[in-house]
Amino acid sequence: MSTRFLDHFFQPHSIAVVGASERPNSMGGLVLKNLRHGGFTGPITAVNPKGYSTVFGEPCVTRISKLQEVPDLAVLCSPIATVPEDIEALGTFGVKAALVLSGGALLNDKRGKQGSIRERMLAAALQSGIRVLGPECMGLIVPGSKLNATYISQTVGKGKVAYLGQSGMLGNAMIDWAAGRGIGFSHLLTLGDSVDVRLPDLIDYINQYSPTQAILLHLEHIHDSQHFMTSLRDASRNRLVVAIKSGRTPEADISGIAPTPGIPSRDTVYAAALARAGVVRVDDSDELFDALETLSRVKPMRGDRLAVVSNGLGPAMLAIDKLIGAGGKLASFTPETRDALRRDDVDISKPGENPVDLGGQATPERFVEALEWVAADPNVDAVLVVHAPTRLAPSKATAQAIIAARKRFRRNLLTSWMGFDEALSARHESNLAGIPTYMSPEKAIKAFMHMVNYHRVQALLQETPPSLPFSTTPEIRKQCHALIAEARRQKRETLWHSEVAQVLGAYGIPVAESHHVKTGEEARRAAETMPGELAIKVVHENNCRPFYYRKHPHKLSAGLLQDLSTPDDVAEAQQRLEARMAEKFPEIEIREYCLQEMQRGKHSMQLCAGITRDAVFGPVIVFGIGGYKANILADRQVALPPLNLTLAAAMVSRTHAAKLIREHSRDPERDLGRIHQVLVKLSQMSSDLPELRGLEINPLLLNRDGMLAVDFAMDLGTPARFAIMPYPEELRENVVLKNGWEVEVRPIRAEDAPLLSRFHAQLSEESIRFRYFHNKADLTQRDLSMLSQINYDRQMAFIAERLDESGNKEMLGVVRVWNDPDNIRTEFSVIIRDNLQGLGIGSLLMKKMIRYCKSVGTLEMIGKVMVDNHPMRGLMKHLGFNQHYNMEEQVVDAILRLNEPETDWQRHRLETPA
Repeated sequence: MSTRFLDHFFQPHSIAVVGASERPNSMGGLVLKNLRHGGFTGPITAVNPKGYSTVFGEPCVTRISKLQEVPDLAVLCSPIATVPEDIEALGTFGVKAALVLSGGALLNDKRGKQGSIRERMLAAALQSGIRVLGPECMGLIVPGSKLNATYISQTVGKGKVAYLGQSGMLGNAMIDWAAGRGIGFSHLLTLGDSVDVRLPDLIDYINQYSPTQAILLHLEHIHDSQHFMTSLRDASRNRLVVAIKSGRTPEADISGIAPTPGIPSRDTVYAAALARAGVVRVDDSDELFDALETLSRVKPMRGDRLAVVSNGLGPAMLAIDKLIGAGGKLASFTPETRDALRRDDVDISKPGENPVDLGGQATPERFVEALEWVAADPNVDAVLVVHAPTRLAPSKATAQAIIAARKRFRRNLLTSWMGFDEALSARHESNLAGIPTYMSPEKAIKAFMHMVNYHRVQALLQETPPSLPFSTTPEIRKQCHALIAEARRQKRETLWHSEVAQVLGAYGIPVAESHHVKTGEEARRAAETMPGELAIKVVHENNCRPFYYRKHPHKLSAGLLQDLSTPDDVAEAQQRLEARMAEKFPEIEIREYCLQEMQRGKHSMQLCAGITRDAVFGPVIVFGIGGYKANILADRQVALPPLNLTLAAAMVSRTHAAKLIREHSRDPERDLGRIHQVLVKLSQMSSDLPELRGLEINPLLLNRDGMLAVDFAMDLGTPARFAIMPYPEELRENVVLKNGWEVEVRPIRAEDAPLLSRFHAQLSEESIRFRYFHNKADLTQRDLSMLSQINYDRQMAFIAERLDESGNKEMLGVVRVWNDPDNIRTEFSVIIRDNLQGLGIGSLLMKKMIRYCKSVGTLEMIGKVMVDNHPMRGLMKHLGFNQHYNMEEQVVDAILRLNEPETDWQRHRLETPA
């Protein structure tokens, strides 16, 4: 998967349409006509075995091999049974991109040992390297390039929003709706059941090569979660991304993927993934259409404060109810605005306050006057106009007055023309003028909140998290891997209770003191050393599995006896449990018995925390209310690892448990902080132990003394593939510099933002100019976020740090690279503190980065060096870089070949200037 040859889809100079004819119902004929009607000026050739000389005026050949030249793009509309052979022929002929509109029920039909049509299509594509988009795709439209390679009947205008979908029919509906509103697109396509080109490939291409302001996504299924999350996170940092997911309920999910253990609905995992990527999610097609309206016609907003101007208090209050319920913020006017609204009784219900009620007698001129005052207020970020038609202010006349004066309004304007008959003409006028308009105030608020939520999600993702309270060591990881290896040697898929306790303890999660015994006599002796009342539990294969609930939850207590007062009671309880298990579950082998103190009298709150594994997104962190209420209260929230303290806090804040703690705890911040730390430790555990499939701590007690894991279970599986690459602990190393300093060289992490800020403050103006090509006195919060919260799948940054004389960490230098999505080239930068140059830090960091880039298969490392940066040019020469003067940019291009290309396409990319 990559952006390889995708430019042939979006910027073709010549096209072949396979299967085109002049029959009335010919899909190929429709595509051919749409290409010409859309304004495509390059050569178009039809391919049809029936021997037509022309099709709709375009030349036609009988076979692909008879084409006069190799087209940039082939559009396949031929019968689906012939498509694999067509793809093979196109690849052999040298075509680089094939758009397959054909489809049908035969895609999965097998043909002997050759496999299904879908399998043979992919095999043919892999054989020659041709990229295939489809089958069953709608085609693609790029209005800016005058390209319409679809069978649709509507004309699509040029716009600044890209729509990428997985459903052709929803794409058709989107086109028809947008045409009625005069809204255009930068790119519009659907993938259908694509065998080769995937959604993340297209997101990467749009993000790299298109000035698109926003991306709309329709999701049905995801094939590669890591590629999906990487492309999505990259895109959302540069533009607004809005997504709708179909198949949210089990009844609508046709993927056949098994449920995720411990999570009632897999849709919660998708929601967590989209939020983590900085994507705004909408719930239905109405919201998606409204989002398109907003994105196409609203300038980027500076904040989340909304003012409402209406000709009646009732509609305005409906809007405010929706705004506050959705978490929005009502703007507070400045004294100047309030005074202006009070003059001449402009605002009649709550004079000078928000919302502004102009009353039923308000004329169009009064609307414009009020809007000028409100839109000029510095405390307002957007204005919603809510209007119901009256005799003095007909909807159309009011809309025309607002449109005529709109250049005087300094804020984004949204409108809701209520009603149907009169309101239609006002909506039409607004559409023509490019002002977003909605059928109801509630819809307008939803659209406004899409923009607000995007800014909030981005702000959360850019927050600098506090320093981690805990980090694992090689010794901890070695201890836990040994426990897992021993379980594997015994052919077990679970760890025993006593082994899980060791793992939790190694990661600093407090565990209730437990004695694990095998006989009644051992239980008696252990009880003699333990104070208070005790509980004893049977440990066997079934209750060592996390999230392993029976259909009858009350039977879960069958292997547990509580409130045992004396050692004799404990010994007798062990014998009773042994007899009960032999009678009811004779096939189950008892591993051990766990003896613990009763945890009563401390006003404890029962929580549940753990790790589960989703079939698509891999490891997932789980948290919520625990105990026997866990399933009833449905309080579980999920998040994708890796987590930091900021992300853990956001996850916990969404639970009922957090509300209870804030209401009843004497020190809620302390207690919530303890939970956050446990979740970060679980996240680290999932990264360190990839064979860990599931871990459930239930109950996890929270009380005045802290947190305590009472019962827990862990099972094992194949090594996990993470949706977001975790912190690469294995790349840390310690070195000694020329002056004897002990230095650690390690990958950067989000918590390093303060360290990075202090490092930048110690740099000279010249060093900053050499690094950024201009003077950059301070790093903004966004800068710090971009530089410290990197995507390890495509970026890497190594820092050199040491402890100074005061025992505080100081940063000595940093090297970083940015890979393109295809891992062809990576661009580097390196900067060392001025007072530390000459110690070999720059060479040390660059050599480590070169080794890393070679190991991940990158072909070439490039960088731009200012002509007067002589120390850097000397380092580049020492490291073997080729250096060339770039006259256009007046810099020196430094280039180092890391690995040799293996395909013609890689060679072609390397020959293309970066």
